[in-house]
Amino acid sequence: MRTYKCLQINEFQTGNFKLVPIRDEDKYAIMQWRNEQIDILRQKQPLTKEQQENYFATVVADLLVQEKPNQILFSFLENDILIGYGGLVHIDWESKNAEISFLLSTELNNHVEIFKNVWNVYLSLIVKIAFKELNFYKIYTYAYDIRDSYFEVMYNHGFLKEAHLKEHILIKNKLIDVLILSMLNTQWKSVC
Repeated sequence: MRTYKCLQINEFQTGNFKLVPIRDEDKYAIMQWRNEQIDILRQKQPLTKEQQENYFATVVADLLVQEKPNQILFSFLENDILIGYGGLVHIDWESKNAEISFLLSTELNNHVEIFKNVWNVYLSLIVKIAFKELNFYKIYTYAYDIRDSYFEVMYNHGFLKEAHLKEHILIKNKLIDVLILSMLNTQWKSVC
């Protein structure tokens, strides 16, 4: 298993779910999901196999050895089977904040109740990593306002809406709002 130099613990588990440093063996599944779900990502063009191989060989490999990488990516497993991936991205080590990243397999992403359950588990794990393991001050998410269940789970975790950007992004010829939700370490400590 790969390990991140910036983390004391590199495997995080609750029940049958586990976050482990992003695995090389998952790169093509992740590429496929990103291409299938391009409309909900900030990615503009489909990824190619060559781009994905290069990303894992250069960017991902480099993240693991840095004291303060700009992103920490995980493979998300259920019963040791890959079901998604994500992590903390756009990390600002000086200000101690990061954006939460998450993508569920296309198949599971299309089922609202499954999505809510898995997103809830993932969010619990990634929040704990950010606040307990890394002692970050703030985490946030930048998300398109296309799925109420996404935000419902975040509000249930204690995230607060920090910004609402009206008609901010064009998706399938329609302007969509963007919501930025955040949580402070002090908020998390008061609810956990």
